[in-house]
This record gives sequence, C-alpha cells and structure tokens, in this order.
Amino acid sequence: MLIAVGVSGGIGAYKAVEVVRGLQRRGHDVVAVMTANATRFVGPITFEAITRRPVITDQFEAGANADIEHIAIASTIDLLIIAPATANILGKLANGIADDFLSTLYLATRAPVLVAPAMNTQMFAHEAVRSNLDALAARGVRFVEPGEGYLACGWIGKGRLAEPDEIVAAAEDVLRPRGPLRSQRVLVTAGPTYEDVDPVRYLGNRSSGRMGFAIAGEAARRGAEVTLVAGPTSLDPPPVRELVRVRSAEQMHAAVLGRADDMHVVVMAAAVADYAPIEPSDQKVPKGGDTVTMVLKKTPDILAELGRRRIASGGGPLLVGFAAETERVVAHAAAKRESKHADLFVANDVSRADAGFGVDTNAVTIVGPDGSETLPLQSKSRVAIAILDRIEALLTAHPAKTSG
Repeated sequence: MLIAVGVSGGIGAYKAVEVVRGLQRRGHDVVAVMTANATRFVGPITFEAITRRPVITDQFEAGANADIEHIAIASTIDLLIIAPATANILGKLANGIADDFLSTLYLATRAPVLVAPAMNTQMFAHEAVRSNLDALAARGVRFVEPGEGYLACGWIGKGRLAEPDEIVAAAEDVLRPRGPLRSQRVLVTAGPTYEDVDPVRYLGNRSSGRMGFAIAGEAARRGAEVTLVAGPTSLDPPPVRELVRVRSAEQMHAAVLGRADDMHVVVMAAAVADYAPIEPSDQKVPKGGDTVTMVLKKTPDILAELGRRRIASGGGPLLVGFAAETERVVAHAAAKRESKHADLFVANDVSRADAGFGVDTNAVTIVGPDGSETLPLQSKSRVAIAILDRIEALLTAHPAKTSG
C-alpha cells in the first residue's frame, strides 16, 4: 500500500524517519510530504534517501513529475499519516485552511487519516486545540495519543510525539483492522422516523442521525460490514456496505427485521416514533376548528421484537439500544435493557442543550450487564468509539450466533 507521511515543524520530526522505516518493513511504499518548518528540523534529502521518492516540500513546485506527485497522490494513497502534527497544522486541518501542500492534501484525499499530535503540554490542553481535535475526530480522523514525560521545551507532561512503533501499529490497525468487529455484519439504525398525517404534514422528532451515522462510520473503519438503515436526514451518510433509506417506523421495522437474522450486531440508534396516525389521509386535511382530534396507533417496538426472537431461538445478534430521556435517565435505560433483552443500552438526557438531538456533542451513560459507565460531554464521534469499544469487548467474551 502507498502511504503519505506528512511531517510538520516540530522537534519530533526526527522520529518520522523511523516511522517511515517501520512502514517500509511492513511492506508499504511511502511518500514524504514536509512543511517548510519541518525542513528546519530534518532535511528532505533524508526522507528522499530512505523512500527513494522525491519529497514534496512546495505546493507550487514545477517539473516533469509535478503532476504525478502533486495531483495524483491525493487519489492514489491508501493512508495519510501526519507525524508530528503541531498545533498549527491541526488548526489548519480543522478549519479547512490549505496554504501548503500538506494541508491541501488533507482536503483533497479521501484516504483515511491518522494524526499523531506533538506539542507543549499546555498547548495540547488548550481549549482551541481540544476543539480542533474534536472537529477532526467528528470527520473520522484517527489519532495516536502523545506520550508523557520530558518535552523539548523543558516542561514535563503530555505532548511528546508517540513512539514510531506505536504510530506504525496504529497505521496497520487503520489499514488492516484486526479487532473483533472485522468482517462482522453490523446493522445500525439512525435518524428519526416521519409518520404521515396527510401528504403535507407528519409527526416526527428532532433527531438528526448524527449519533447513528457516527457509529456506522466507526464500525466500518473497524472492518465491519455495515448496513445502515437511515430515517429522513439531511446528513451525508458514511461509507457503508448497504444504505437503506426509510421514512416511517413501519418501513424501519421491515428493513431491520428482514436483515437481523444475518447480523452479528444490531445497534438501534434511531429515534423511532412510538405512535403513528391510525388512518393517514390521502388528501391534505383542510384547516378547520380551533382544536383537532387525531387517533394514533402504537408502532412496532423493533428492539423488543428482536429481543423476544433472540430469547425464543437461543441465539441472534448482540443488541444495543438507545434511550432518549428527560428524567431518571439511567434508571429508565436499565429498565429498558432488561425488558427488551438487550446487551447494552446507551442513555442520554435530551433535555440538555449541548447533548442529544440536533448537536454535534453528546454525554451518555452506557448501561451493560455489569453496571453503568458515564461518559463526559464530547463529540459524537468519540462517543461512537467508546460504544464500539464496549461492543467489541462483549463480542470477544460472547461471540454472536447468527442464522446467516
């Protein structure tokens, strides 16, 4: 595989040489991309000697190979690694600034991106840097956390570039996922459902689909074969094996139940309507009096039905439910986990302005067979990582049985 190693201007740049060597020992081809400041720490000729490729240092470099190296690289690389990633380059990436070749390459490529931050410990903890890290994580960027110890500036703390072996191992995990989800069939539901009243009006909720999409994307990055069943949402879906668009609870019920027996994991992250009009009108209902009476029917409880089927058959996919609550959040989630025979339940307080529906962040409690764990407010991408970690742990302990 072809990997681009981006080197920005930090003292850890010398470690990037060993990152390149480690990748080559794993059988990868490497092309180096250096910022102008990076060349102050390590000479481009060093990377050129070990990669046997021209090192890209200038966004506007001319020459016979400029077209290949400066344009085609974005579409030909299998992975972009940035090590070290300074606070400066993180800010550029997070905010779409493309004023050198490395930041331009990040915007142009559709390959996965792995970032190894390195900077002063105070800088790493700064709110601006944390915000940039969250923004990148929300777009699917993966990270190799910096180490702790003596820094070049003389401070002691977190901020030292991860060791080359750690970065190489992380790159292998991105390219060749080896965890329990690899090749597992995972179904994720996301977004709201709309229950039509007439051709113009519907009953719905404020779910955006962000949480479900983040889970589907993270599962796919871990090597799972993901089916995403999505209700109405304006978001662009992550790359998955199968995307199924639905509108109503009945349609989502049919899509999930028709596929569940072949799945190893089902994650019900969608906000499915509990009730729907019993007789939707074929024509727009005209405006009438000051009040309207509408008769509703209960929609199918998809997760509860999956749980009953699993109990009856003695096997089936691992089941994960979501509980959007406004009070007694954890207690309600724990009760639902028991009654619906689910393995995990993710509870969140949707009355909070900074969590739940319609925002990029979430604060959840994961309720499992061994108790509950509360996660702090963070990006939904990071919440998805935590949820998938718990799912992988359960799959390792109790592999799912499918009929597929």
